[in-house]
Amino acid sequence: MSLMYCGVPIGAALAATLGFAGANLAWQTVFWVGGVVPLILVPLLMRWLPESAVFAGEKQAAPPLRALFAPATATATLLLWLCYFFTLLVVYMLINWLPLLLVEQGFLPSQAAGVMFALQMGAASGTLMLGALMDKLRPMTMSLLIYSGMLASLLALGTVSSFSGMLLAGFGAGLFATGGQSVLYALAPLFYSTQIRATGVGTAVAVGRLGAMSGPLLAGKMLALGTGTVGVMVASAPGILVAGLAVFILMSRKTRMQACTDA
Repeated sequence: MSLMYCGVPIGAALAATLGFAGANLAWQTVFWVGGVVPLILVPLLMRWLPESAVFAGEKQAAPPLRALFAPATATATLLLWLCYFFTLLVVYMLINWLPLLLVEQGFLPSQAAGVMFALQMGAASGTLMLGALMDKLRPMTMSLLIYSGMLASLLALGTVSSFSGMLLAGFGAGLFATGGQSVLYALAPLFYSTQIRATGVGTAVAVGRLGAMSGPLLAGKMLALGTGTVGVMVASAPGILVAGLAVFILMSRKTRMQACTDA
């Protein structure tokens, strides 16, 4: 699953490359490519992407939403919602505001595009690396790695003045923020049985999208208050701490919860 999600930051990095290289293309071109190519791939996915054998063998009505709050899954559901909300808040705050914040810090637009490229390369690397480490590290170590790395990267983005340092900060932010989110995508299905897995993961993603909308709004509000880049980064810290604690609890419960789910 982590390998699949690498496609998201890689695609974003390709788009950032256009700005970094100063390509003289209409901005609509990126949207045409991003819209048409997936449509071409749909028939191939329908043909070669198999349905879960367990799900295909069960003929029953879709479970109600309240099934997510059954005794076996209620805690995991709420914790996943917290993780998704605050992690995606940071991810989309960076995606939407980082280029402008960098320009306001005195970097050239082409340099800002370069940092965004580094961020997406970090995201692709983090998706692979953190996904591989998820089953190898202890829960405390994993949650500390992801969310302390995220905090350190955000601090660097708000304080580093050199372009090379900002490239490293951008790479780290992508590695821990987007890479950490990819861990959540791989983690969420483990807490639900086959019958409610799609509903459980789908609702977590929906709550995460609320965070994705809140992140840019939070950044805009902080800038309007005159806090600057550092203020924007500091404002996201409490949410990162909450998400880190929730991930620690989830990963601590993972082995026991897996016994209640289907393979």
